[in-house]
Amino acid sequence: MLHTSQAGTRAARGGALRVGGYIVGVLVSIIAASLLFRHLGVADTGQYITALSLVAIVGACSDLGLTAVGVRELSRRPQDERWPLARDLLGLRITLTSLGGVVMVVIAWAAYSATLAAGVALACVGLLLQATQDNFALPLVVGLRLGVVSALELSRQVLTTVFIVLLVLGGAALVPFLGVSIPVGAIVLVPTAILVRGTHTLRPTFSLSRWRIFIAPVLPYSAAVAASSLYFRLSILLVSVLGTADELGYFSASFRIIEVATLVPGLLAGAALPIFSHAADNDHGRLGYALGRVFEVSLIVGAWVAVSVAIGAPLAIAIVGGPSFKPAVPVLALQGIGLGAMFVSLVWANGLLGLGLYRQILAISVSGLLFTAALVAPLVVLDGAQGAAIGTAAGEIMLAVVQCVAVVRRRPLLRPSLRIVPGVVLAAALGISPLALTGVPVIARLAISTALYTSALLLTRAYPPELLEMLSGVRARMMFRAS
Repeated sequence: MLHTSQAGTRAARGGALRVGGYIVGVLVSIIAASLLFRHLGVADTGQYITALSLVAIVGACSDLGLTAVGVRELSRRPQDERWPLARDLLGLRITLTSLGGVVMVVIAWAAYSATLAAGVALACVGLLLQATQDNFALPLVVGLRLGVVSALELSRQVLTTVFIVLLVLGGAALVPFLGVSIPVGAIVLVPTAILVRGTHTLRPTFSLSRWRIFIAPVLPYSAAVAASSLYFRLSILLVSVLGTADELGYFSASFRIIEVATLVPGLLAGAALPIFSHAADNDHGRLGYALGRVFEVSLIVGAWVAVSVAIGAPLAIAIVGGPSFKPAVPVLALQGIGLGAMFVSLVWANGLLGLGLYRQILAISVSGLLFTAALVAPLVVLDGAQGAAIGTAAGEIMLAVVQCVAVVRRRPLLRPSLRIVPGVVLAAALGISPLALTGVPVIARLAISTALYTSALLLTRAYPPELLEMLSGVRARMMFRAS
């Protein structure tokens, strides 16, 4: 499939399916989040998000980018080399996740409390199950069977919601909520294993010599992933140390909403990674075309998301947290800017990965971490949760620009067209204007904003022509099936 002209269309459709499935899952999980945050209250919500942040650091540091690198290598290697590599990756993930979980439990016990450490321990077991399921799903991703991947991801979100609702109804305390990922991970693992059983053996291999051969060339990228994981969680940890319990609760509510949404740009850009990786070896013309189109779509979607978050923040906080979380509204609006920038940033991050520029990825990740730390720490002291939101948004914008420059530097075929940028800026300026309509319900303001944004894009033709062609094709197929 990666050799054919159908790969781009299939990746685009698959990416749209994954994003659509994820959005459905998010809508379902809103029920769980609104019940959970009201059940825990402001202070315990801060503890819950802090524990999840610690576990997410374990996940990123144990993954070390191995899943993304695995997709890249499996997209490039001959058939007989693919699945022995997948088995090695699984063994390595199991080992690193187990070791990282033990270390993080100790840190949580020493820095926070025994209760939080117990919750982190449970969540790390769930993380181990999820890492195994992610590895099993690699053949589905490389084969661009993204609809199946989307169904598995949606089932995970739905199951998580079901278990959280049951715990809320049962009056559970903090720790059981952190263990929800265990039954969810076990259930989702079963159908994934069944789907890929005929593709390759599911047994992990534990070979230090083979691990060393594989890791040596990608070690800079692995270090970059570790730095990136700290970067994304840095703000929540700084607020937990430098801010008050209430500021941590407000920032945590906003952070949780943004955290759930951050998977969308990853799904959108990640769907094209097999194509980026395949074209990077011998066809920079095709790579430049793919990067340009994905960049344009991500810019359009990212700007719309930033505008929509700013307008919809009062409604989102009211649904998820309730009246006690009202001070989190401006925090969420500010973090929406960073979320919009992330859509663009991850396109160029995948471009760097496709090109195998691991050292550049490491340098950018470490620089981003240091820049954000230097900016967020004083802003938290000065302005609490809002200061942290400003710092994280500035960090995301900086990363997007620097990563783009790193990809196109001395590679003229990869330089994107900026034709649509003025139109997108104009559309965003019109889209944000309904903020002034304070007497109009938020839902109506969102509808007006989206209509203004879309109209401006269409009038200025600030969109890739392929996007309309793909949408027209989808519409034609739907009409054909209906008839």
